[in-house]
Amino acid sequence: MIKYFQNRTAESGMLLPLAAAITLGVWLLCGLVEHAWWGQLVCFVATTYLLVELSNSNALLRVRSRMVSATFLALSCASCLLLGSLPGGIVQLCTVAATIILFRTYQDKQAPGWNFYAFLCIGLSSLVFVQTLYFVPLVWLLMASHLQSLSWRSWMASLIGLLTPYWFAMLYFLYVQNFTPVAAHFSQLTQLPFPYDYASLAIGQWALYVLVLVLAMTSAVHFWYRSFEDKIRIRQLFGYFIAMSFFVLLILALQPQHFDMLMRMLLVFASPLIAHFFTMTSSKSTNIFFIVTLVLVSLLTVYNIVSPFLMEWSAFLSSLWSGS
Repeated sequence: MIKYFQNRTAESGMLLPLAAAITLGVWLLCGLVEHAWWGQLVCFVATTYLLVELSNSNALLRVRSRMVSATFLALSCASCLLLGSLPGGIVQLCTVAATIILFRTYQDKQAPGWNFYAFLCIGLSSLVFVQTLYFVPLVWLLMASHLQSLSWRSWMASLIGLLTPYWFAMLYFLYVQNFTPVAAHFSQLTQLPFPYDYASLAIGQWALYVLVLVLAMTSAVHFWYRSFEDKIRIRQLFGYFIAMSFFVLLILALQPQHFDMLMRMLLVFASPLIAHFFTMTSSKSTNIFFIVTLVLVSLLTVYNIVSPFLMEWSAFLSSLWSGS
């Protein structure tokens, strides 16, 4: 097999360190020190590390590569406007933690402990972003169909894990004797504004959504077409990634007001899928597609870094013009 630029990049030992260095530079340009985003950075580093572990422990790629975590870092740079959100960082960390724990239960219906911890992460995420609960029925379905780990014991363990963070939260609200925040928290699940507020999305957000959508669809089609080359276990795990990715894309289309949180979750599910496509293909067309993707990600990163400054200058000039 001819090794094109995409293959040499995917298998390079310098890929992850280089991607990490660039990402740190993006963090600094976006205001890491200025805004003291240290908690956000800790969540981001932990998420990246868990993605490395997710790839290694499950052998997601048939070659030695750090492409999964590098893809995540690249797409995170393109969505750099989201980096300052601590709740988003927590949700993203809980998402990858729940995924790596769930994958440990593959074909094991007698693993209530792992299921408890996985859904404990989902429950913690839902404390920050209650719409995480939308994903619970799909996760149970995928446990039955793809992970083959759903049983009465695992289901009960998952339910207890999901409710555990709320039990501790209820102790606090019982102490202060104020349950209004609880009702307000869960009422968000029924708030489905229509027509959808697409006008609230910035150009950079639209561009990121379209980019990830195209990459995810292309990667999914390729995986379904060439899935026979992977082991059955890998097919099932990537089936999980595909289902979760497209469900997030669907929720994003229906609830664009939650773009920041949902995009953070989407990057976790879509990164392994996109990384598999670019690592496991080797042709002139995919090599060109890889280069084009790098260019688009770079341009989107620069645009999202520069756009806040351009908006400030535009507002400043407008004020000067109106003052004169």
